[in-house]
Amino acid sequence: MSAGHSAYEPNNGLMKWLDARLPLPRLVYDSFVAYPVPRNLNGWYTFGAILSLMLVVQIVTGIVLAMHYSANVSVAFNSVEGIMRDVNYGWLMRRLHANGASMFFIAVYIHIFRGMYYGSYKAPREVLWILGVLIFLVMMGTAFMGYVLPWGQMSFWGATVITGFFSAIPLIGESIQQWLLGGFAVDNPTLNRFFSLHYLLPFVLVGIVILHVWALHVTGQTNPTGVEVKNIKKDTVPFTPYATMKDALAIVLFLILFSWFVFYLPDYLGHPDNYIEADPLKTPAHIVPEWYFLPFYAILRAITFNISIPFTDIVLIDSKLGGVIAMFGSIAVLFFLPWLDRSPVRSGAYRPLFKQFFWIFAVVAILLGWLGSRPAEGTGVYGMLTAGDFSRNYVGYAQILTAWYFIHFLVILPLLSKIEKPKPLPDSIADAVLAK
Repeated sequence: MSAGHSAYEPNNGLMKWLDARLPLPRLVYDSFVAYPVPRNLNGWYTFGAILSLMLVVQIVTGIVLAMHYSANVSVAFNSVEGIMRDVNYGWLMRRLHANGASMFFIAVYIHIFRGMYYGSYKAPREVLWILGVLIFLVMMGTAFMGYVLPWGQMSFWGATVITGFFSAIPLIGESIQQWLLGGFAVDNPTLNRFFSLHYLLPFVLVGIVILHVWALHVTGQTNPTGVEVKNIKKDTVPFTPYATMKDALAIVLFLILFSWFVFYLPDYLGHPDNYIEADPLKTPAHIVPEWYFLPFYAILRAITFNISIPFTDIVLIDSKLGGVIAMFGSIAVLFFLPWLDRSPVRSGAYRPLFKQFFWIFAVVAILLGWLGSRPAEGTGVYGMLTAGDFSRNYVGYAQILTAWYFIHFLVILPLLSKIEKPKPLPDSIADAVLAK
């Protein structure tokens, strides 16, 4: 969706001079003032602005924290405690950064699920969606490396467990693991590498976000009806003041929630073991990552069986490699979503069957997160079927939900594309708005 010829008019000599040499004011005006947006956007479309704000918060607070942090295993834990106690407003910077990561992921998960429900991945927005999934992937890498930096018990053992899974990759796995660790175990070289990458990746993230916004402005935003803009004057409104005021209200409400955690529940979303300095000789009773990794952690642990050639003892994929494949596959499948869902109707609001399966999938994702926080107990689905082992069989439940996760993308969505009968679509965005 394009606004056509630029309507920007410099209002003084300086702006005219600058516009002829570096038309930055024209770019801002065309992108964030006069840019036309569908007139029926609801509150779920405000999370892009919220994510932009949270990225700025994370970068600014991260730079301040990096000025006082020492990336050395002998002093890293104490340097973080020193930031909290001795640096002016260091406690605020640390709490903003730590809780900001959680708020960032809350917003991005809502943003992803909104895109899935309203079909934001469908043509011509495939590249826009792929860039969004790439942002999510870089976010996960950045957050994981940042979680190691406080050098608490969960930081150390989380890094040990997760990097250990890379060794399961045939041929190159051990080389990747040693490169990440900087040696053969989690130690000072690991901390230095993670600190460097954690500082660098947010700026890579900014570059991908710029491409994401660029792709958005080329194709235009989707809307709750999923109908493309047909008449600029009737179907759209200027970005400012309509969308900016809606975004501003959503940002204020989100900041209230953010502030509540920062000032009243600063440690609620963290793990208490991370306030104990890392000790390679003391393994925590239950090693878990941060909450926003828990669904993928549950998928990783759900694969407890080997895949062998039938009627032989030849193992093709052992359980460790199978878990790694399943975990990365659960993210990789998102890249192919535009081609898995071939329904010509974009919005889930007009797809009755899709809507039901979408909410089932959302519940499955939440339950996987809960199972990721539980101990790896149980005998799996086999134990359920043969011995009736339903009590605390977290592994078995994780296997069932992991199977459903992949079935949703690989079976249900392609099947719905062929058999579902959607509701009639409105002729235009304006007609849908006026009908209400």
